[in-house]
Amino acid sequence: MTKIMIVEDNKRARRALKALMSQQAGIDVTNEASNGQEAIQNMKQQTPEIVIMDICMPVMDGLEATKAIKANWPNVKVVILTMYPDHQAEALAAGADAFLIKGCSLDEVITLIHDFQGRKMGNFVPIFNFPFVLVPPQF
Repeated sequence: MTKIMIVEDNKRARRALKALMSQQAGIDVTNEASNGQEAIQNMKQQTPEIVIMDICMPVMDGLEATKAIKANWPNVKVVILTMYPDHQAEALAAGADAFLIKGCSLDEVITLIHDFQGRKMGNFVPIFNFPFVLVPPQF
């Protein structure tokens, strides 16, 4: 089971994503947060393998949270899921492992998670097929 945390300020969107993800084999949504600061606090209690992170949130945005997560838990994969495609370069510079646009299919999200499950230590091939982007680990 891959442990996932969903970080999204919109409660309805967060619950919907959790409901959809929880129905998938091999995926366990173990935690949720409504902003980046809450996500970091949750990480200290229970570290997931993958964080699905929105960008625009109150208190601490997803870019700052991604930087903090990657600095403190470098093996955790951070997937940015946002409605703002113009933040892609910033998200990847912050350390995000993947960037998805809200409205992408559930299959794209699940494929990405399964790819991370199969390659937990990195070394995956980048895919540049907008809106689905994987970025190889930086050495």
